[in-house]
Amino acid sequence: MSQDKYVSPLSERYASKEMQYIFSPDMKFKTWRKLWIALAETEQELGLKDADGNPRITDEQIAELKSHADDINYDVAKAREKEVRHDVMSHVYAYGVQCPNAAGIIHLGATSCYVGDNTDIIVMTEAMKLVRKKLINVIDRLADFAKKYHDLPTLAFTHFQPAQPTTVGKRATLWMQELLLDLSDLDYMIGQQKLLGSKGTTGTQASFLELFNGDHETVRKIDGKIAEKMGFSACYPVSGQTYSRKVDARVLNVLSGIAMSAHKFSNDIRLLQHLKEVEEPFEKNQIGSSAMAYKRNPMRSERIASLADYVMTDALNPAIVASTQWFERTLDDSANKRLSVPEGFLAIDGILDLYLNVVDGLVVYDKVIYQHFMKEIPFMATENIMMDAVKRGGNRQELHEKIRTYSMQAGEQVKKFGNENNLVDLIAADPAFGMTKEEITAILKPINFVGRAPEQTKEFLAEVVDPILDANKDILGATAEINV
Repeated sequence: MSQDKYVSPLSERYASKEMQYIFSPDMKFKTWRKLWIALAETEQELGLKDADGNPRITDEQIAELKSHADDINYDVAKAREKEVRHDVMSHVYAYGVQCPNAAGIIHLGATSCYVGDNTDIIVMTEAMKLVRKKLINVIDRLADFAKKYHDLPTLAFTHFQPAQPTTVGKRATLWMQELLLDLSDLDYMIGQQKLLGSKGTTGTQASFLELFNGDHETVRKIDGKIAEKMGFSACYPVSGQTYSRKVDARVLNVLSGIAMSAHKFSNDIRLLQHLKEVEEPFEKNQIGSSAMAYKRNPMRSERIASLADYVMTDALNPAIVASTQWFERTLDDSANKRLSVPEGFLAIDGILDLYLNVVDGLVVYDKVIYQHFMKEIPFMATENIMMDAVKRGGNRQELHEKIRTYSMQAGEQVKKFGNENNLVDLIAADPAFGMTKEEITAILKPINFVGRAPEQTKEFLAEVVDPILDANKDILGATAEINV
């Protein structure tokens, strides 16, 4: 790699080879050639004739185009572009050099947006399919994690203050539920994708009407045939020269949603790692800090958050572009699209690889979780303790005041002096409660305070997650390679 020019970290550090290929020049220009073949086949099938009434496009010409669909002569195209300053016409020329008999029918009746815009839709659709595969694999790994820890009690937090307990597995279902919302949005957008088709310079198909001698019914069939040949169900019924740039905005909004979910997950992991309850993978030779050798920083979760910030912000780009297009076409979208759309996908690809890697290697420290639990649970169990004491003949109002007083004393011991929570000892020593320390401790079993969290987790997995995973079992089992 050259060290004297800027190279995007998205390709060098974060995105997978699969996603990089989808947005590569090779994918782009091979798709252009497939579109030119589809256009030629469509025009032939619809009976395009020359001035003498003979078939304008022959089987031999199409066969010649197909024979050079993948071996692109990039050197010829590059040299031609230096002369004419037009990428599409340079590649039309280069294709014609390889296919001299078909040179005259390449791009016949089309505009640059025929290959440019249709390719953009095709590329985004392929990229969304790869995102979908990775998203489902993350959900699969989270499901395994949730199942394993469905009944492991842990302190829940509201406002990052200890609250009524939940389970480690139940918390994972919250992460999954957000990803399932993203999956729903992603599936919707994949299903909504349509090609531009071949609409001409302002979307009126005037050039094709001329080619087919004013035959509206024949020209109407062009888009449907092109869509079918390229694996799509339809083209947009109306357009200017381009497909609506709102399509890009809608797609990147889905990516932004995935970034939001991943960011929330990464925040939770970073906080849990601070508490020493859950830790992301830390490799044998990994260095946490250049100065503090003992540190185990949650760098992968931090990277998820960092890239997620970028994706959420990047989604503004196509929104601004879509809102400022003039009439049938302006070119103030092109440079932005070349950056915002690929980089949004490359970044979300890196996020999902990191997400998968982190979930695969999460370490749960159940003893630490239990210690934290037992420091707080006496306060949370006071209602249960009081009710048990009332059943034994105690006065509720008197006991309530005593518990309030003892809770304040125990809280002072913890916060002011750094001592252990001694609330149980204080209550056990008071004959008004009529309970031994052992009897009180028995009430404090963590599992008694998690409500339906274990059942909710199992029900969510069985009723919501498992059917989705079963329907997508052919794409499960993906692994993530992290470059740095």
